[in-house]
Parts: sequence; C-alpha cells; structure tokens
Amino acid sequence: MKAYYHARAQEYDDWWLGRGLYADRKPPDWDDARDGLISFIRSLPPARTLDVACGTGFITQNLPGEVTGLDQSEAMIEIARERLPEATFVLGDALHLPFPDESFDRVFASYFYCHLEEPERVRFLAEARRVAPELVVVGTIGREGEAAARWDARVLNDGSRWQVYKRVFDPDLLAAELGGEVLYARHRLLVVRS
Repeated sequence: MKAYYHARAQEYDDWWLGRGLYADRKPPDWDDARDGLISFIRSLPPARTLDVACGTGFITQNLPGEVTGLDQSEAMIEIARERLPEATFVLGDALHLPFPDESFDRVFASYFYCHLEEPERVRFLAEARRVAPELVVVGTIGREGEAAARWDARVLNDGSRWQVYKRVFDPDLLAAELGGEVLYARHRLLVVRS
C-alpha cells in the first residue's frame, strides 16, 4: 500500500477532481458529492486534529482548527506542505502513531480505514483512541450487490498496475463497528464519528 500511494502522489488529486484517468469514470453527480462532503467537513467544530493518511492535503485543507497531517509517503507530504504551509506534516506510520497519548482532540481518517484488513484495523483503532478521544472516518457507501471487501486492480498514469484492498460500508454497520454514529451519508459518501 505504501509503494502504491507513493507512486500515486502526483496524480492523487485526479480522483477527487474527476480528471485524468478518472474523467471517464466519475459518476454524473461526483462534483456535487465531493463538494457536499467538503462542505460538511468544513462545518465540523474546530479541533486539534490529526489527519491520518492525509495524502496531498486535498481534504486536510478543509479541516477546521489546528491540523497536523500524517502520511507514510514523503511525496504526498511534500504536496501537502506546499498546499498548506501553515499546517504541520509528519512522515510516519498510522499503525504506530508517533505522538504521545491524548495529543489531539480528534483523529480524522479520509479513505484510510477502508484500506485496512482486520489486524491493521484493530491496531489503528487502538492508536487513534490513544491519541484522541474522537475519531472521524470518511468512507464510501456500498451499492447493492457490491462486495463489501475486495482487492481492486488499479492502474496509474505510468501504466503500472497495483492490487489494493478496499472496503465499502453500510453507514449503520460502520457506525456499529466503530462504536459511533453516522454524521453524514449522501451521494455514496459517509462520515462516521466515534
């Protein structure tokens, strides 16, 4: 996973913006879906937030309050630092967060939790709860008949091919899994807080 996201850094925002290889695959309502999610994220109460797997900072830039971004890819962190020079960015492992207990008010994870298999999920949740009392997870709502967990084949602009573990969620089941509540569920995008 680390190598895939490092290789994808320069084209990562293409997915959010529906351009490049994603231009022909984005749903008709994608811009509204993305903008609705961003608007919701901006409406969260300001907090000292750790954005885990922050990537290029595309979503990070919308988090209210004092934000620290963490990613395991230096290429992603470089882009995020250019985008948000006022924020703090740390190169590190989300399964071994390099922060003391209770360092933050909130841990935020956008499309990270969906890539974790069971042992990694357990470790991440323990680490997130160690450093903050609140966890906010962004993910995708599964469609009827869609496999909830699978290995997706992905191709990057350079033609390289990757296998990526991916989960999609039923909002209520994810809320139960995290011991939390659904805050947002629209256009196949969801936000759960625990």
